[in-house]
Amino acid sequence: MKTVSKAVLASFIAAMAAPVGAETLRWARAGDALTLDPHAQNEGPTHTVRHQMYEPLIIRDTTGAFEPALATEWGPKADDPNVWVFKLREGVTFHDGAAFTAEDVVFSFERAQQPNSDMKELIGSITEVRAVDDLTVEIVTDGPNPILPSNLTNLFMMDKGWAEANNTVNVQDFEGGEITYATTNANGTGPYTLVSREPDVKTVMAKNEAYWGIDQFPLEVTEIVYTPIQNAATRVAAMLSGEVDFLQDMPVQDLERVNAVEGLTVKKAPQNRVIFFGLNMGADDIEADDVDGANPLADVRVRKAMSMAINRDAIQQVVMRGQSIPAGMIAPPFVNGWTAEMDAESSTDIEGAKALLAEAGYGDGFSIRLDCPNDRYINDEAICQAAVGMLGQIGITVNLDAKPKAQHFPLITEGQTDFYMLGWGVPTYDSEYIFNFLVHGREDSIGTWNGTGFDNDELDAKIESLASNTDLDARNADIADIWRVVQDEALYIPIHHQVLNWGMSETFGIEVDPEDQPKVKYITVN
Repeated sequence: MKTVSKAVLASFIAAMAAPVGAETLRWARAGDALTLDPHAQNEGPTHTVRHQMYEPLIIRDTTGAFEPALATEWGPKADDPNVWVFKLREGVTFHDGAAFTAEDVVFSFERAQQPNSDMKELIGSITEVRAVDDLTVEIVTDGPNPILPSNLTNLFMMDKGWAEANNTVNVQDFEGGEITYATTNANGTGPYTLVSREPDVKTVMAKNEAYWGIDQFPLEVTEIVYTPIQNAATRVAAMLSGEVDFLQDMPVQDLERVNAVEGLTVKKAPQNRVIFFGLNMGADDIEADDVDGANPLADVRVRKAMSMAINRDAIQQVVMRGQSIPAGMIAPPFVNGWTAEMDAESSTDIEGAKALLAEAGYGDGFSIRLDCPNDRYINDEAICQAAVGMLGQIGITVNLDAKPKAQHFPLITEGQTDFYMLGWGVPTYDSEYIFNFLVHGREDSIGTWNGTGFDNDELDAKIESLASNTDLDARNADIADIWRVVQDEALYIPIHHQVLNWGMSETFGIEVDPEDQPKVKYITVN
């Protein structure tokens, strides 16, 4: 482990400075929220910070079960299966005191459907949202949508009046570098209010004394001091020195060390997230390689050879210290459509990989750039470094370019990378979510994270039909068919399913959430 200089630790402690009491939770992880705009980015750590201040209609508890949030009842309309009816919670106010009504729900859904929204794929089947009265909303879908509620657990409700008054009716253009009032300010209905926000430095939140659920949840934490700390050694040093109470991204090499300290504990659980590499197979030629006039990744034999070169067991044991589960498909085991058989399809075969490369005309190998984040996933850069060596064994020279997630993710969404790392959690617990973002051809409101260039009209139609197929057996058969294409085409190189390790002071009662989205209102103070 790298040594942490006194200067680095001192500067970190200074950044953490805040009034600290028994009810202050000092919370750290590797990366910050990319933005506070409720609809600009569909990214785990970003949702996690926003969940403390904003709320959706429905959330999931730590078991993955639905729990009422701003809606207390929901279900298909009795006389029209294309309409879902949501009854809203009475007496809810935004942080500025404005009443929460159906008008805000209509506004939030329409805003989330805008071109700059990263949430639009989740609600692509919605054709209309209408306010029946102040506490009733009807959501109209293009055909019956049996899993609509699953798509709404991270779709946050905004105050229409606040957005209009602060010129944030439109979603922030995150990829274009736009900064709006909603980027660094928040006015939700959630259990905590924003006190201050310094992106990539510190975010402070305070208990919302007017929260509708103040008597329903523990809400024993009165202040949150959230600090992103990219360097793993610095994160651990902060926890060992008592400057951090809750460390969400525990470095795997330090688990036993932290767990052995009196007053500290490490809790673990499988995460609803898989880590993989994406491959640009769609371009005729790519810029990140040394092959002129051709794209080696367009040949399925090359893609399969690259997958066969990856030793997932070695990554699990050496890089992850046993804290991962090797994967053969880009769906976590939590998800409808995952099968043990497909998840076991990836295997290491160096000689077989070399033979496939030779058969494809690349027996002498080639070079390519791998784009990787260094502050998003557990040991992300280290995994990429291991892959560099493994691919080198079959003659592929990989040049690693690792950077913070704020610079890495736009490379994928804007089609500026040919070989990249990505991780994917599935909050809907259904394969449709994966297909909409990662398999469907890239169009205006769908396929936005599909950096592979794969585009199959027949498969796209089958993916689109999932939203309205109420015959669940037939729907699951279609899901299996789509997965078979994804597997056979080797669109992605699965690496592993993440395992969560949360370090915490025993002062706080915190249960690991498989979504890696702690909601502080549930945390108790011992």
